[in-house]
Amino acid sequence: MSFAEVAQVAGFRAAWKVVCKLPESAAYAMFDRIADITFCRNGPSVRRMRANYAKVRPDLAGDALEQVVREGVRSYLHYWCDAFRLSVHSPEQLAERMRLVGNDAEARAIVGCGEPIILFLGHMGNWDLAGAWSTTYFAPVTTVAERLKPEELYEEFLAFRESLGMTILPLTGGDDTYPTLVAALENGGFVPLLADRDLTRHGVGVELLGHPIKAATGPARLALDTGAALFPLSVSYEQVPGRAAPRVVADFGPRVQVPTTGDRSEQVRAMTQACIDHLGAGIREHTADWHMMQRVFLADFDDLEDRG
Repeated sequence: MSFAEVAQVAGFRAAWKVVCKLPESAAYAMFDRIADITFCRNGPSVRRMRANYAKVRPDLAGDALEQVVREGVRSYLHYWCDAFRLSVHSPEQLAERMRLVGNDAEARAIVGCGEPIILFLGHMGNWDLAGAWSTTYFAPVTTVAERLKPEELYEEFLAFRESLGMTILPLTGGDDTYPTLVAALENGGFVPLLADRDLTRHGVGVELLGHPIKAATGPARLALDTGAALFPLSVSYEQVPGRAAPRVVADFGPRVQVPTTGDRSEQVRAMTQACIDHLGAGIREHTADWHMMQRVFLADFDDLEDRG
């Protein structure tokens, strides 16, 4: 590892040990300060977040857009503060930190019958906290995670998520994850997948709030292959009076139906678009909780290529 990578891993390990020991108010206040400094430095990630927000919220400009970007950086840092403190949360504290809304009754009924379910998630709110809550109160989670660099950092995240009760499969660098996910679903499993950004170069073209993107096909393909129920889920934060830590709100969209017409590729696209439509509504309403600091819109990739 390079010196920078060694420092990065050491920093994360220290944070996991220290942040969970701080009083809640002090921890979140510290991460708010870090967020504000990050926003003011206006690095590449903040600039990308601003560009993404400008696309999905054309009604915002000038100071209004800057305020949402500042809130977005704070929301992203809240995710990290949550993550560093998750290991010390009791089941009762987890219950206090989650609220389900939307079409959750149908999803609960499916899980209650021991039937499989797939969730199509975006990079919104805190999916790690939602996963920990789900494993405790909903159903054991099997999911896929992007392999981070350096490898030691990925191993730290893997151990952290598995300590919360989740089964984590690597997106790359291991065995093909798809058969394992199929097997989990055939045994009545619960598979939530981050899918608003394609990382495989085999995504399907859909539109997010009127802008072309490529989304991951895994959730739709799994639903077609296993018959498991597919739901889109948008995740956001809400402030709780008297609490420094925000609460996570999981909004279940309508169950996605398999189209009765079209070939398999057309069915996958239609089902993925239905999921993206629900996420888009959540992103429009809770823009600051969409932690998208990477390129996602196809026009941005075209611009980069045009610049050579």
